[in-house]
Amino acid sequence: MASEASLGSTSHVQAKFFTKQTEYSIPDVPYSLPISVSPKELNDIVHSVLYEGDGEKTASFDFLINGELLRSTLEVYLEDKDISIESVLEIEYIERQAAPRPEASLSHDDWISSVRGNNNLILCGCYDNTIKLWSRDGQCLTTIPGHSGPVKCVTWLRSTGDEEDEHLFASGSHDQSAFVWRWKASKKEIDCLYAFRGHSGSVDCIAANADGERVVTGSWDKTIKLWTADNNSTEQKETEDSETLQQAKKLKSGGHKMVTRVPLLTVGGHKEAVSAAVWLDDSTVCSASWDHTMRVWDMTRAEQTQIVEGSKAFFQIAHSRLSNLIVSASADRHVRLHDLRTKEMKGTYTSHAGWVSGVDWSKTDEHLFVSGSHDCLMKLWDTRSPKAPLYNMIGQEEKILAVDWSIPDLMLSGGADNQLKMFNYKG
Repeated sequence: MASEASLGSTSHVQAKFFTKQTEYSIPDVPYSLPISVSPKELNDIVHSVLYEGDGEKTASFDFLINGELLRSTLEVYLEDKDISIESVLEIEYIERQAAPRPEASLSHDDWISSVRGNNNLILCGCYDNTIKLWSRDGQCLTTIPGHSGPVKCVTWLRSTGDEEDEHLFASGSHDQSAFVWRWKASKKEIDCLYAFRGHSGSVDCIAANADGERVVTGSWDKTIKLWTADNNSTEQKETEDSETLQQAKKLKSGGHKMVTRVPLLTVGGHKEAVSAAVWLDDSTVCSASWDHTMRVWDMTRAEQTQIVEGSKAFFQIAHSRLSNLIVSASADRHVRLHDLRTKEMKGTYTSHAGWVSGVDWSKTDEHLFVSGSHDCLMKLWDTRSPKAPLYNMIGQEEKILAVDWSIPDLMLSGGADNQLKMFNYKG
């Protein structure tokens, strides 16, 4: 016999509730629901059955129909999807994601152009030509000079040494160079190991492969270059030019000889500046550009294998190792979801009121990602909710230039107000 949820509507639809979270299972019986019912009222129905009036229970739920999060009344959903009210709806419910909590705000001396987390460490690239290294608890471990122009991008490479005490990372700059650095945590020492030289324009993006021994850079000069960060590499000659020697002296690298490395290969095809690059696997790179395209490259053969056309300039892309999907940030204010395997765009996410400058995936949940925009907001999205973000994170007073979600329980944003904002997230 059907259970009745009488909420004062004349038109009803039959529905069954189910969940993959077995601790929240309720009896598998049909419910007659008013089509005016909202997600909040669906939550009340599940609560009443699951907890039988126990007001101290606090779990709240979101609802999916055909894999899409419900963000409206059933009536609006049925009309939008052209589904008859004679159908029996299968409604999945999942525990609602908790709202991110503001944790800290860390001041810098200039704009923050790039942010990357790694366990308990956070890198920030800044427009004052420096890199700042922070601990997770908000302590500034060191400020690193060396570049002669704004630092546009940073990335972690790998951890080495006893108990992984040494951390390697790389930075790219408006000065047309990229550096590889080594941070010795126990001694609080920083060394500059290599200078990557070869670009004729600002180095605007940098990315390392899974083992941290291959690095790609993208530049305002419209090219992408491949480098080795392997300490034992025999693939190329190392040189010490006058500029490197001068910078090595400036950096005071603890006696370590800093050398220049030249690119292993260069690929070209973009018509404008390369704004973003990510590794899809150990031999494949996806790049994005101001020329309104994303391109896929086979770096073993130095060949372009795919091109994706957009409507406006791309500013950032991120690749999910969990879903193998790409999310892109663009000048048209939209965030888009791409499946390069099937060459289809799987979703458009519209909520920002300004250029979308950064995106990054959750490393533990294949459905979640964050975006940051010139509208000063960072947003948390679920790929199953294209019509609205889950949460807005406020606090940045000027345009956001970078976001990061490398640390599972910490969302980061940096921008033109010189602040690094940290939001705690409990998924």
